[in-house]
Amino acid sequence: GMSLQALCASPLCLTGSLLLAVHFYSSPRAAPLIPSTALGVLLLLLSPLLAYAGIWRSPGSGSLLAPLCLALSAFWSGYGAILVLAGRGALPTPGDARDALVPGLATSTLTLLLLALLGFLSGEPFPALLATAMALASGHEVALHCSSSLGPSAVACGHLFVCLLGGYFALGRILYFLTKGRFALPGTDLAEKKAQEQGWASAGNPFVAPGLLLNVLSASVFCCRLLGVTSRLFLGHVPWLWAAGTFQLGICVLSYRAMDVLMATAFGFTSILKFAGGYSLLYPTWQPAEPAFPTPLLVVFSILFAVLALFLSLQSPVDGLYLLVFVAYCIALACSPKGVFAAGPQGVAVAIFVASALVALIHLYNLRAKAKIPTGKGAVRALLARSSLLRLREGPGRHSPYLGYSKYADAEILTYACSVLASFALTATGDPQAPLATVVIPWVVVAGGILKLLGGSVAFARGKTLESSAFILYSIMWIIWGLARFAGLQGTARTFHAALGIVAFMLFNGFVVFCSLFLSTAWFFYSLTFMLVAGSFLLDAIRALPAGYDLAASLIFGLVSFYCFLATLASSTLEGLCLPMGKPLVQLGGVGAGATKCPHLPARKASSVKRIADILRNGGTCGIPTDTVYVLVAACSRPDAVEKAHRSKRQAQDRPMSLWISSLKQLEPAKHLFTPLLWDFMEAAWPSPISLVIPRGEWVDFLGMKDSAKYVGTPQSVAIRIPNCSVTTHLIDLVGPIVVTSANPTGEADTTHHNQVYAKLGDKVDAVLCGGPSPENIASTVVDCTKIDTGNIGFFRVGIIPKSQV
Repeated sequence: GMSLQALCASPLCLTGSLLLAVHFYSSPRAAPLIPSTALGVLLLLLSPLLAYAGIWRSPGSGSLLAPLCLALSAFWSGYGAILVLAGRGALPTPGDARDALVPGLATSTLTLLLLALLGFLSGEPFPALLATAMALASGHEVALHCSSSLGPSAVACGHLFVCLLGGYFALGRILYFLTKGRFALPGTDLAEKKAQEQGWASAGNPFVAPGLLLNVLSASVFCCRLLGVTSRLFLGHVPWLWAAGTFQLGICVLSYRAMDVLMATAFGFTSILKFAGGYSLLYPTWQPAEPAFPTPLLVVFSILFAVLALFLSLQSPVDGLYLLVFVAYCIALACSPKGVFAAGPQGVAVAIFVASALVALIHLYNLRAKAKIPTGKGAVRALLARSSLLRLREGPGRHSPYLGYSKYADAEILTYACSVLASFALTATGDPQAPLATVVIPWVVVAGGILKLLGGSVAFARGKTLESSAFILYSIMWIIWGLARFAGLQGTARTFHAALGIVAFMLFNGFVVFCSLFLSTAWFFYSLTFMLVAGSFLLDAIRALPAGYDLAASLIFGLVSFYCFLATLASSTLEGLCLPMGKPLVQLGGVGAGATKCPHLPARKASSVKRIADILRNGGTCGIPTDTVYVLVAACSRPDAVEKAHRSKRQAQDRPMSLWISSLKQLEPAKHLFTPLLWDFMEAAWPSPISLVIPRGEWVDFLGMKDSAKYVGTPQSVAIRIPNCSVTTHLIDLVGPIVVTSANPTGEADTTHHNQVYAKLGDKVDAVLCGGPSPENIASTVVDCTKIDTGNIGFFRVGIIPKSQV
């Protein structure tokens, strides 16, 4: 994975640097070889490809290549956007271009030097050399902007060095692949690192460091203004802030993929701040005044940051303390009416710059080093071990959704927090003549809209159908209404069309409210109070809004959302001590109501397998994990249970039940009834996901099924196998041979998780042995051995095992 990642990243670095080298060599001319606009567009096209090369197959590998690619990609996208602006004449004077470029260039130099230092320390020469060369080029460019005596050739030289490095490494990797590892250029062989990499790969989230480096980039814009490096804040700085915000949204999604809920939420929060900052720098381009920040909203945001910091410090104290800097930033913004243009928030931005760089350094170092820098996790664990009330939720099962398996952790914390922000943003009383003068659009559109859409998509990926539908519906409403009301798109004229759209939306939300009756009390109030907010939109659209109603409606919705935020945050971090979300207001039969009747036992415990064996011996039917998908089983020694399993499935004639054993010793008494060739084939083929369909004979009577034997197989043949799964074979050792059928109603998809067994079969199953998601979602291969003695075998179904292997 890392080799291919390096192979993809090298040519991209080479291409970008070659373009920049040509640009700087030809820049003293009257007409440069590559115009600014063209170069900017090319860099904007290269940056997402480089970002993809960085994250591709990256989780689990502790390589510095991923942070390097992501940092470089964010830098190139901001740089490219500024070049496009310069080419279009938006930065008329050379001083404007200098002011726009210096903060990003200075940050990229610092970031790349940090990565280079860590690369040399952890024995990764290629990323370290690449980062050093890039840092030299960026550093020379800063010097070029600060001193008129320096020419652009030094910058071009740095980029040319990067080209040579990228070309050498790409050539080395291509030769390595073509010769299948027999020949490699010095320094390009990553094979001997694999063992180290497996030993050092961090179990944590590898995307935390790139996310923190993006905070350094956005903070540098305000630091440079405070320190007097740049003369003013203006349009040219927006690309850095918005590039950092966009990349941070991506890192938020990647953190959900890495099952790190709290850091993903933190990155979601900080990305909103970047978009708000960018918006406030953009506003003076069409209005001479500076925009105002809404105070109540920022106080609420600082509270959300503080609560998140508290819970994050239970998981990782360094990260929790780091978030307190953002609490200070929000308070500083709330205290100064000029917002990001005031010296107070810019002073806190310096603290964010330093803190982000230090914490990123700790995370990057701990990713590869054996002797790690202490982050306080051990001390907090020791403290919580003494407490009887607080217990951290740990283990791989804490992120698994109720039905099935998901690649994403739960994004509901961020979504509820965005509901809080969007609703409190509505309370900001702006000037109706100049609706854009108050910074409300970023909070309503980015937080209420885009981040909620992200949360809805993650909820959909986790199989939460109702929640994802509601989140996506609300996010679309926030985007449309936010732009209509706060961007002045509505104007002074109110039309019937807007009112009609809101009525249609309220009908949809009425359906969500009805469905949430069956979900939980908190969800019912969440969807119901949103109806009040939608009502205020409707009354505003028809000009019948009573004074104070919209304020009251949005405050109520904000408080309900805040409770949901606290409850999900507590339940995802701690065990036991949690705020209740409440039971469903209307109980349904089936999944919710009967979940307690059917015992669900963990498969990793021998006592669970013993208990399932007792249930089977007493005539029960159970759902169990196997080497393929989940199945419903009954003991052959209990004819009543075999009949019950047959009835529970409403079995179709083309899907008869099969027979499983744990070893051929269980068929030893009837060995004389099998032909030697068939017996040898069974010995060679099992244990494996291969079912053999063999002729029915007197041997079936040895299993004790009596009259119920007619339900197994067809009148002519029976399918039999030994599963390649230690839990299943141990169970069969305890119970004897079992009859097996798929754990789903006939005609439905296979069952791939223990929670689906009860959801699909209900009271027809007496117990479920829980083994998590299925290792394979493909069924077994079924081989026809009825004519094996004539030298012929056939295939009823080709599953996991291919024909050639059989």
